[in-house]
Amino acid sequence: MNYTAQNAATGEALPPTYTDATLEHINIVATAAANAADAFASTTPEARAIFLETIADEIMARSAALLERAQRETGLPLPRLEGERNRTTSQMRLYAALLREGSWVDARIDPALPDRKPLPRPDLRRMLQAIGPVAVFGASNFPFAYSVAGGDTASALAAGNPVVVKAHPAHPGVSDITADAIRAAITKTGLPAGVFGMVHGSAPGVSLALVRHPAIAAVGFTGSTRAGRALFDAAASRPKPIPVFAEMSSLNPVVLLPEALEQRTEALAEGFVASCTLGMGQFCTKPGLVFGIEGPAWERFAALVGSRITKIAPGVMLHAGIRASYEMGVAELKDVEWLGRGEANVARVDAAAFRARPELAHELFGPFSLLITVRDLPELIALLEPLDGQLGILQLLAALQREMSGALAADIGDDAQQVMAQPRKVAAKRPLVSFCA
Repeated sequence: MNYTAQNAATGEALPPTYTDATLEHINIVATAAANAADAFASTTPEARAIFLETIADEIMARSAALLERAQRETGLPLPRLEGERNRTTSQMRLYAALLREGSWVDARIDPALPDRKPLPRPDLRRMLQAIGPVAVFGASNFPFAYSVAGGDTASALAAGNPVVVKAHPAHPGVSDITADAIRAAITKTGLPAGVFGMVHGSAPGVSLALVRHPAIAAVGFTGSTRAGRALFDAAASRPKPIPVFAEMSSLNPVVLLPEALEQRTEALAEGFVASCTLGMGQFCTKPGLVFGIEGPAWERFAALVGSRITKIAPGVMLHAGIRASYEMGVAELKDVEWLGRGEANVARVDAAAFRARPELAHELFGPFSLLITVRDLPELIALLEPLDGQLGILQLLAALQREMSGALAADIGDDAQQVMAQPRKVAAKRPLVSFCA
């Protein structure tokens, strides 16, 4: 299959034309990585540190081309892209520093016990070693920091593992320029060419073929649950299963308690709308679910959110496929209370509906969030318990405890102490839930 990148703002096709990698090409790249694995794993930490620093230097040397192409392929603003580029090179330098520090090998030495009964114990030594070629799949919303030279690639290379990247079809041009920087660093540091490889493809079969290749020893993935799960299943079904390290979707549930809403209704509404629509809702930290206890303060918050969300101006999304998926997801959402509709959208349901419809707890990527109204704190905790673990949420447990020890705990009566203990249980099981109190 042939495809081109698109200008995110205009839809214009951006040359060149890319072709899905064939099984033969995947085999060539993966085999080259396998052939380089032993030599790369045997390099010194200092040599790999210099390699990572050289990658950072080569990326910076291509800044103008990278930023120009990334703006066109993703529609992201220049300051955001400059910050992400700096984060990407800083990650490389961070891993270089860690390599020189040395504790990452996690060395363990258990001295021999020759006098142990009934049998002596020999000297036992252990340290972490490279696992082999790693297939890396980047995210559409971070063309630098979670892509060709992102954190998965940096950590794999630091550990002495060759990397084969599956370039994201939304930003293939940026991927090519970044890959060129890594290859230049390989040449400058005298490492085997197979230490890094990359394949293109827009069809799922390319990704699955890469994961199934016997030379691949592990997978790093950032993206949707559906795509990540497909890769996980492919890795698990191999004759020799391999590990998959995946960051898949994120709902980032937020809990707004009555006292916080009473005191800061406008500020919380303003902050929520800003966070929901930041970068057109395409950050993995977007608050996708907001829980609140029924009452006047919650209703004021919902009304303020509804009035603000309709004022969000149209923006550029990362690519046409993401916009189409977002618009379809909003259109298919039935039997909800729409608080505000437009370029950004916020809906609301009650606890019973949320409990009965598991699809409401699935990420809708883009400027959308769902509010859930609960009767009381026990019902809130009952809804939080089944939620999957989420990314990037701050715990404000002290504030939650203060709230529960006040009016809400008094309403609960004799069961107050039992309920006060439950959020600690929730926090331990689901440590990434925000509380505002």
